[in-house]
Amino acid sequence: MRADPAPVVNGFRQRGHQVTRLETFVDAAFAFSLTMLVIMHGQLPDTIDELRMGLRRVPTFAACFVLLMVFWAAHNRWSRRFGLDDARSTVLSLALVLVVMVYVYPLRMVISSALHAMTGGWVPSELGIDTTRGIALLNRDLQTAFMVYAVGFGLLSWLIWQLNAHALRRADVLGLSEHERYETRTDLGLHVILAASAAISLVLSLLALAWPWATLRGLVMTLPVWVYAALSGVMPWYAMRRGRRSPARLPER
Repeated sequence: MRADPAPVVNGFRQRGHQVTRLETFVDAAFAFSLTMLVIMHGQLPDTIDELRMGLRRVPTFAACFVLLMVFWAAHNRWSRRFGLDDARSTVLSLALVLVVMVYVYPLRMVISSALHAMTGGWVPSELGIDTTRGIALLNRDLQTAFMVYAVGFGLLSWLIWQLNAHALRRADVLGLSEHERYETRTDLGLHVILAASAAISLVLSLLALAWPWATLRGLVMTLPVWVYAALSGVMPWYAMRRGRRSPARLPER
């Protein structure tokens, strides 16, 4: 009996419609990482005050959840589209798992700190920075957290970038159409932008550490974080620009 053809979603043939052991392992690793983002620190609330404190941590959990799911969805989309299970795909996917497992803790610390500042202290901060030790030490602690976050974010973006680049190199073997190649380049470009933003943030943190501490004030000290905020404008612009130039939308000649 002839096997059913691979389904097509948004003009892209789903060559990986059968879940592999590698993809199952990646899914399990992401799920386990989410369990590390529990609201309470290893204990259930016993009083109303503890419950209130736990609920104040919900925004941190939600933000971390969304960010991790962005990378999970990117890997899932790559798996569905290409169904690659070769040595390079395995190494890159396992590296993604490793980074996620390490990244989850600094992710929670930085996100909670940012939300703590944005909500005027309502969301508890888990960064544990002592603001009474002077601006130089405060700047050092902040930049350390920002750099760890940038390295993790950049590596996750770079790994998804490399997975899509690997698929493009095998485009002829996979039989990718012009539209599928274009969409793959679009996904690749999105993660190049994410990796570049992490690199810029990392450089800004290094400059902030080298800058004379007496000149550091508020906005300058937190510039590495604002790089990620700029993505809210850059990413939609890039996606719309690529969408307008898609072969599927160009008139036939």
